[in-house]
Amino acid sequence: MLRKIQYIILLSLVLGTLNAQTGGDNTYEFLNLTHSGFIASLGGTNVSIYNDNPNLTYDNPALLNRSMGKSLALNYVNYFADINYGCALYSGSYSSAGNFSGGLIYLNYGSFTEADAAGIITGSFRASEYALLLSYSREINSSFSAGIAFKPILSHLEKYTSLGFAFDIGASYHNQSDLFSAGIVLKNVGLQLITYTGGNRQKLPFEILAGLSQKLPHAPLRFSLTLNHLEKYDLTSDYEDSDPGNNYFQSSAFLENMLRHVTVSAELIPYKNIYISAGYNYRRRKELQVESKISTVGLSWGFGVNTTILNLEFGRATYHLAGASTHISLTIKPDQLYSRFKK
Repeated sequence: MLRKIQYIILLSLVLGTLNAQTGGDNTYEFLNLTHSGFIASLGGTNVSIYNDNPNLTYDNPALLNRSMGKSLALNYVNYFADINYGCALYSGSYSSAGNFSGGLIYLNYGSFTEADAAGIITGSFRASEYALLLSYSREINSSFSAGIAFKPILSHLEKYTSLGFAFDIGASYHNQSDLFSAGIVLKNVGLQLITYTGGNRQKLPFEILAGLSQKLPHAPLRFSLTLNHLEKYDLTSDYEDSDPGNNYFQSSAFLENMLRHVTVSAELIPYKNIYISAGYNYRRRKELQVESKISTVGLSWGFGVNTTILNLEFGRATYHLAGASTHISLTIKPDQLYSRFKK
């Protein structure tokens, strides 16, 4: 009991030093990019699904489990304006020590034209950001697990360089039938050690997420609900209440704010090794829509094929009328592959 109280006090002290913040106010925002095709198809984030997909551990390190042992996950995204990024992860499991994974995250902004103050072209430069991802998890019992991820960060933008680190701290629950699972995560708890220009340190994109997933017992369907930015109540900075004294607009503004915290998704799993998925990110839709033509902004979809040797994921997410992002992921099980060739 004393140890549990100490953990609660430590967690309270950590949370007490963190300010509510969302995108646009922080450094190292690339840490919040979605890599996995599966996660992209679910609306961009999920902290609750419990299975053998190592890409799930990027959002919640507590989801790292022994069924992911000896798996190599490779993710690539051809983003907008010649920007590309990706993530590579390898996981291992040891019955006495717990579950481990290590990997690399990168974001390549491409090449830029360099010019002086008079507009004369003087050459070109590049920009990129990197982070190592070192994760550890351990089962507390047959249903609960806890995990932590450590991310040393390097950001190089033209001649400016910044160094920092971040932690993700998560917990996960799944019932014995594996039909219901839930998770909660504190993401990007950390510090910028070296700033770009030697000025004041910038904040990291800290976020608290929680979610749950439910699979139907007699139908090939699973539904997920993820709550984003629980550290900040109001996400409606651009939402205008035309009549603050009107109860209708007050309730409308409350509902608008609540929905911006929510991402919902569904999966159709007709066979054990095939899935079709779709997601809806309300906040993304409201912030990036064009009023004249909203179209499918905020919606995402994808599919995947899982075998004993490798898993293939494809995800497509619509951010804006200007375009959508395509996510391709491949998970290889080297030991299974080696056994096949050995035969």
